Amino acid sequence: LLILIFIMIAHGSAFPVAKLALNNSVPPILMASLRMGLVFVILIPFWRFKIPEKKYLKSLIAFSISMGVLVYVFMNLSLYYSSIISPIILGSQLAIPFGILASAIMLGENISSKKWLLIFSAFIGILIIFFDPKLANNFLGLFYASLMALSFGLSQVYSRELRNLDVSLLNAFVGLIGFLVLLIISFLIEKNTLTNIVSINLDSWLLISYQAIVVSLGAHLLMFYLYKFYTVGKIFPFYSLFPIFGIILTFLVFGEIPTLLFILGGIIVITSVFFLHKIK
Repeated sequence: LLILIFIMIAHGSAFPVAKLALNNSVPPILMASLRMGLVFVILIPFWRFKIPEKKYLKSLIAFSISMGVLVYVFMNLSLYYSSIISPIILGSQLAIPFGILASAIMLGENISSKKWLLIFSAFIGILIIFFDPKLANNFLGLFYASLMALSFGLSQVYSRELRNLDVSLLNAFVGLIGFLVLLIISFLIEKNTLTNIVSINLDSWLLISYQAIVVSLGAHLLMFYLYKFYTVGKIFPFYSLFPIFGIILTFLVFGEIPTLLFILGGIIVITSVFFLHKIK
């Protein structure tokens, strides 16, 4: 239970921590690149440059781009273009409905009527939040949050082909591709990449390191550790509760007070996603 609580707090804290770094003028795409670069460097001793079998390469590259590039860059862009964080945290929950829909389209999996109902209710919950007056100037951030959720959903489809891969190899590969691709994109779009890296202060480096070590590595590896003792069906529903911790931390750090519309929509989204995890 303590490990689960730590995992949920770590994932929930990723959003306010990233926002703090962005508030320190770290460019969003560059920050995502540096996060992935740290993950890669830390995993080198465990990876030891082992090359995956050819049959895994296509899915591994697709997973690395969807997870290591798209998820983190859209997460940072959503926070960069939003003045409030809680809706972004909640929007990330759409990853589960998107993942189920992607599985149906790409793998031909059947979606039961119960799952369709819960997917519909999750989107209704997000729609309710959209009517919150506080979001008037934050729709671009929410758009990027939706793309983040879609990318995460797609990554879960690709990950099914990679279950037999060594965890350190998988995460190192994601870190390497994420770092290189995002660094190139940052160079082309944000410009002055070297100058930006040099100008990052110690506080920001600590915040980026936290995201890489505690969230990307610590929380994920502990999740894999729990899978050794419990089924995915028992563990994953609790993962859907991390927005609660994220919203609490956002209140403590930034003083964000959720509105009634947000609370109503949030309850619908979190409940829908929780039971989507529970239904087989």
